[in-house]
Amino acid sequence: MTYTALLFLALAMSTDAFAAAIAKGAALRKPTFPQALRIGLLFGCIETITPVIGWALGSLAADAIRQWDHWIAFVLLLGLGGRMIWLSFGEDEEEEAAGSQKLVVLVLTAVATSIDAMAVGVGLAFVDVSIVHAALAIGVSTTVMVTIGVLLGQRLGAVVGRNAERVGGVVLILVGTTILIEHLSA
Repeated sequence: MTYTALLFLALAMSTDAFAAAIAKGAALRKPTFPQALRIGLLFGCIETITPVIGWALGSLAADAIRQWDHWIAFVLLLGLGGRMIWLSFGEDEEEEAAGSQKLVVLVLTAVATSIDAMAVGVGLAFVDVSIVHAALAIGVSTTVMVTIGVLLGQRLGAVVGRNAERVGGVVLILVGTTILIEHLSA
């Protein structure tokens, strides 16, 4: 696999996380660059690990991962998006009290958007490519894209105002639905 192909693969793997980051940035009040970078690093680390897991599973679980990855991502993103919409109708105090829950939601979102990278990792087990280089490229690309996405989402949130979390929830649901449709129509 050429470095150009690897770059395109890394960018493709980070698009779902980028869309989710825009949604998260829209839901945050005023994320700073360090906050956006922390979210980017969280997504990037998870997105680095999942293709390695997929690669390690190789052909043993290839069919199972391909058969279910889109459904798992869809259900997780549907649930997370629905939760964001539900919470958007609640009081601000509820959101402030749920600090540890916010981390869990971020991790679940990162996992949901990286399941396709695990399936790609399975495919990479059968290609002449360094999994270390591929995983690092995907992780770095995701870190950068998510950091930018959170900061762009902040600007969207300023325009949308109180409805930002609802918009973010809808975006997560749309990302999950897109994943499902792409896999079912392939």
